[in-house]
This record gives sequence, structure tokens and C-alpha cells, in this order.
Amino acid sequence: MPTKPRIDFAGFHHIVNRGVNRTNVFNHPNDKDMFLQIINKSSKVHNIILHTYALMENHYHLLLETKEENLSSFMRIVNANYAIYFNRKYNRSGHLWQDRYKSKYVLSDNYLYTVIKYIEYNPLEANISSKISSYPFTLSYNIFKGLKYYPCCENSILLKDFDIKTLSDFLNNPLNDKEIELLSEKENIEKKKNKINVLKIKTLNEHFKDVDSKEQRNNSIFNSFYDGYTQVEIGNYLNLSKSSISKILKSGDSTPGVKKLC
Repeated sequence: MPTKPRIDFAGFHHIVNRGVNRTNVFNHPNDKDMFLQIINKSSKVHNIILHTYALMENHYHLLLETKEENLSSFMRIVNANYAIYFNRKYNRSGHLWQDRYKSKYVLSDNYLYTVIKYIEYNPLEANISSKISSYPFTLSYNIFKGLKYYPCCENSILLKDFDIKTLSDFLNNPLNDKEIELLSEKENIEKKKNKINVLKIKTLNEHFKDVDSKEQRNNSIFNSFYDGYTQVEIGNYLNLSKSSISKILKSGDSTPGVKKLC
């Protein structure tokens, strides 16, 4: 089976990765510190912002913002360098990660803030924390404790869009039904994309059949992209550049009801 292509263009990405066979990838708090150090170092080179994170024992969640199409390069360096560190420290060999990583591209403000809350709630869901922001390896913990955070987090939404009180109010308001539904819809889209990457149901001719307006074209671009076609394939078919397809996908113009991200 061919490797699933990653969404690599600039913007917000929710990243998840687990240990192979769900084994621990962090055995000690120092391991989590090292992982954050590696992220921080690589973020300087790749011009990436870490907006929030949750480092569990056998997996991690990251909310990253890329300014360039370099997410794959960044994650490859982070995962590889940490695996080298971990294998040397614990005298092990072989793969550390279950996969390269899983990514979900954030297309709307509503989904962005829902993902922030979802990531920060992970320790509670795993029953390793008694309340929000009390788990040491989330960004909110450092904020509320007045602790230093890595430079890669300096422009985080948690710091730029909230003060202490509004952040506390936001995070202490559990995910509501609408937010849970939003997460579920995104998960269903990802599952659909995984399935169709193996066998695409529609051809591009079928996707763009009877399209006679810019709005219809943009909607078809979005649908064909989530059916597994790459930006290059769509662009070649429409005689548009990859950057033009990227801008359309990021603009929200192709998704009714989706608010454009600034």
C-alpha cells in the first residue's frame, strides 16, 4: 500500500504520534524535556510555532503553525532525533514510533480553538491529571504556574489571545456537544481520506463535471483534495499552480460555513 501523503502547506496542524505497539516513548520527565528541546531547536530552523502540546507516556499531541511547506521535514527531524536519544538512553534498537505521525489540517477558527481545548484536556481524559492545567507537560501548566516556556511557544495563541482569567475560563469550560461533534466530523473526514487514498472513488473529470462558477470550482477542489488527490494533481488538471490550490484550500472559500483563518 502506498504511503499516505501528508498535508504539508502552511497553516495550523494538529499532530499526533504514538509509540510502536503503544509502548511508552517517555519513561521519565527528562525525556519529555528533551523532546521539547528538540522541537524548540528545530522550530528555529523551520520557522514553526508550537501553540500548545500534551506529552503523555506513550503518545503526544502538538498544535503547530507552519509558515512554509515544511511540516514533513520538521517532523522527520524531531521524531528521528528523539528516537536516537531514546534508543541510546535505554539501550534499545528498532522503531520507536508507530507511524511517521498523523496530522489534521485546521481549516477554521472554530476547529482551531476546539483542538486547543481537546489537547489540553488529554491528561484529564487519560486520568493522569485531576484538573485542567495541572499536568506539567502542557503549555497551560507553565502559563498558570508562571514558569518559563520554550521560545517556540512565545507566539502561542494561549499567550497572545488570552489573559490568565480568560484562558482559565476557556479551558475550564469542558468540551460541549457542538465542539465534540466538530471533532467527530473532522475524524470522519480523515477516515474517509485514508480509505479513498487506496482507491479513489471519483475521477477528476467527475469531480469537475458541470462546474460553471468559481464557487463550484473551489468546492470541487476541496472535495477532490479530501478524496485523496494531491494539490499538484488538482492543479495540473485545472491548469493552476500548486500555490493557487493551496491558497484556495486555506481560504475556506471552498467550504460553506467555514471561517477563513487569518
